[in-house]
Amino acid sequence: MLTASVLLLLATLAGYTLLCAASPFGTCRKCQGLGGKVVLDRKGRPKGAKPCRRCKGRGKRLRIGRRLTNHSRAIHRDGTR
Repeated sequence: MLTASVLLLLATLAGYTLLCAASPFGTCRKCQGLGGKVVLDRKGRPKGAKPCRRCKGRGKRLRIGRRLTNHSRAIHRDGTR
């Protein structure tokens, strides 16, 4: 049972690592990739949208695994200079 759990955990981590390597950016969870909140006026027409604060209006965010990879690479690069 323990071996199966460890193998499942390793397979999940390997899959997430491959996902972060292949596609480092994911859609923003706050604006669902739209880049901002669409505001409607009183007549129901779209008004100027405010950019999302989390993704700064881009609609994409850097995945946590990719952020950790970039940070560990920077530490390694700074330590070996």
